[in-house]
This record gives sequence, structure tokens and C-alpha cells, in this order.
Amino acid sequence: MPSWTHLVRFIAVEDSQVHLGQLVDTTRDVGQDSVGGVQIAVYVINGSIFDGRVTDQVMHVKQLLSPVSTNDCNYIRCLGLNYLDHAKEANLALPEVPILFTKPRTALTGPYPATINIPNCAQDGTSDYEAELCVVIGKTGRDIPEDEALDYVLGYTASNDVSARKMQLITTQWCFSKGLDGSCPLGPVLVSPSVIQDPQTLSLKAIYNGVTVQDGHTKDMIFSIRKQISYLSQGTTLEAGTIFLTGTPAGIGYFHNPRVVLEDGAEISVEIERIGTLVNRVRYESH
Repeated sequence: MPSWTHLVRFIAVEDSQVHLGQLVDTTRDVGQDSVGGVQIAVYVINGSIFDGRVTDQVMHVKQLLSPVSTNDCNYIRCLGLNYLDHAKEANLALPEVPILFTKPRTALTGPYPATINIPNCAQDGTSDYEAELCVVIGKTGRDIPEDEALDYVLGYTASNDVSARKMQLITTQWCFSKGLDGSCPLGPVLVSPSVIQDPQTLSLKAIYNGVTVQDGHTKDMIFSIRKQISYLSQGTTLEAGTIFLTGTPAGIGYFHNPRVVLEDGAEISVEIERIGTLVNRVRYESH
């Protein structure tokens, strides 16, 4: 595995080019720092996210990007109904096996200043958020045993499974309603398994316009990260660069009373312990 522990992909102040970097100060919430205009220093990484080596060269972040590019991502696998409290609020039976849907690579976007763009087809008052822990696979494998599953993880970051609920609920297949362009923001930093040794120990929140709307913990997953990787690699090659969105806790906008909807100009954040805060503004595309 590579030598970094806290990886960001960014446009540099120094040359306006895209680079990979290791955070100099790993204690900072760089998602919030980016929004607040706080200078972010990084050590430049040579190579890719899969084999990158940290150098002594220091650069500064002009703009944070998704830590995983569309070129590095080959498949986005997403779990539905994977938290006990979310199943309870939806009044649904616990699934016997992981419920899988997918998103295309075109759904990927980054943290602030990148926006969540709501297209015309989803501007119906039902656009929703889902705070999720994101897992990035670092090496290719198949038929992976549970006790080896975390050895295949490259890192962890925050994600938001943006969903068009009206489009979702008129069909049993969710890929289209959850796969619109820009519906999968990731960031702000990819944290290695050497830092997060047990992914079932993390609190996560969604914060909408300053109000906490989801407040959960990864220990409440129905299927742990180990189980997800093992189950979904049965007879199936998981390639390096595969992204897992691992489910969301209770508190999605659709089940609030009154309902919470992603409105034009609003701010939605996903905050995960030991990772930081993925911040995005919402922008309704013009007709």
C-alpha cells in the first residue's frame, strides 16, 4: 500500500495544476478549512492514489477535489437499508443480505466549492441527502474472506448519496434516481486503514443549513464493512478503484416531519469522525 495517511487531490495555489498531497497537519478538518478560507499545506505525493509516495515538497491547496478521480474509479457500489435505525424509521424488515445498487462514475463530484447540481428532472421537492462512510478498494480481489476483507481497503472518506425520491419510489430499481450527475460527492480527505483500523467505530452526521439532521454510528450497520466486501466479492472481481457507499443512518429528509428537501442555495455537510467534513452547496440547474 502507499505511504500516505491523509490524502487529498487538489488544485495547487502554486501552479493551478491538479496534484495529490499528504496533509501536513492531519489534525485539521480540511473540509471546514476550505470553506473558511484557511490555508491548507500538503506534502506532494508522487504516483497515484494506489502507489503514491510522499515527498518533502510542500504546496498549498487552491481547491479541494474528490480524492478519487473518475479515471481512478471503475465502479461505485452502494448499499441500501444498511443501518438498524434507518430500517426502523422506514418501517421495513431487516434485509437478509446486502441490498445493492450502483452509481455511474459521472455521479462523482468533490467537496466545496463543488456543488450538488439538481437537474430539472429532480426539481420536484423530493431531492434528498444520505450521509455515508465511503470505502475505496485498493487492490483487486475475488472471493475475499471476511477476516481478510479490510486488507483490500485503500482508505475511507465521506460521501453523500444524493437521491431523487420521487424518481426512486416509482420503481424497484434505484440506480437511475441515485445516479444523476453530481449525486456522489466525496471528500474531503482519504484516510488510510493505518489510521482507521476499525471502520465500525465512527460517528457520522448530516448537517443541513447548520442543523444536524442525521446523527449515527457505523457500529449500527446491519452488514459490517468486512461483510460487505466479502459478500460482494463472491464470484465477482472487485477491482482496485471500486468505491463502496456503505449505507446511511436514520434521519433522511424524506422521513422528517415536515420533510427536509435539498433546496437551491442550501448547504449540506457530511461529518465523519477522524475524516472531517464534506461540505457542498446545492444548485438547481436552470431550465
